[in-house]
Amino acid sequence: MADRVVIVGDSHLGPNNRADEPSFHQFLAAVPELGDRLILMGDLFEFWFGYRRAIPRDSFKTMAGLARVVERGVKAEMFGGNHDRWAGGRDSFWAGDLGIPFHTDGADLTLAGRKTWVHHGDGLAEAKLSSKVMHRVTRNPITIALFRAIHPDFGFKLTDKLATVLSQANKTAEAMDASAAKQERFARSVLDRRPELSLVLLAHTHRQRLVEHAPGRFYLNAGQWMSERHYAVVSAGAIWVGAWPSRPA
Repeated sequence: MADRVVIVGDSHLGPNNRADEPSFHQFLAAVPELGDRLILMGDLFEFWFGYRRAIPRDSFKTMAGLARVVERGVKAEMFGGNHDRWAGGRDSFWAGDLGIPFHTDGADLTLAGRKTWVHHGDGLAEAKLSSKVMHRVTRNPITIALFRAIHPDFGFKLTDKLATVLSQANKTAEAMDASAAKQERFARSVLDRRPELSLVLLAHTHRQRLVEHAPGRFYLNAGQWMSERHYAVVSAGAIWVGAWPSRPA
């Protein structure tokens, strides 16, 4: 198989979103047929926190599916989103047990021969002050240390209760479209500032976008798995966007 990179994000799996899990697990089982590399764009879960000796029970089937993807030879990487950023480090469950590097910030990668800047997308072009404040609070080392001191049973129960407050579902379509437009402008500005890049890859807005900024240079948002089953596949000769169970030719 030629170098093909499968990209998926914003699935928000968890106790409040069981409906999307079966299709996502079917998708994971098919990833080795779709490509030889997998980029998870963040907000895979409605909430994830990297405790040293505990993992969320609700995530077990998904993590087992990811483990099987890696065992079948697919190179996978995870970019933490605003719902699941707190899991990084060389000794984390992701890197240490799954063999999946976990990025807590943006990174430069080469995807199917394309020099690419990858980031979940939060905190880059936020329109609302509340979003900017939340971004700073959730990245603060003191906030992270305080949450780690809470027993996991209580911590996850608390975040399950808060999920409806944090959920993208509470945003109007107009607000999300405005956020997507602002993200596109930001991505174009990155491509202007960094002429060595041929691709800027973002998520977070829940809007699937493939925009050719200049010949051979693109902004890509694979869209949301949640409810829409969106994903993308990047190869040297093409970038495909669609929805599962459709597949690129």
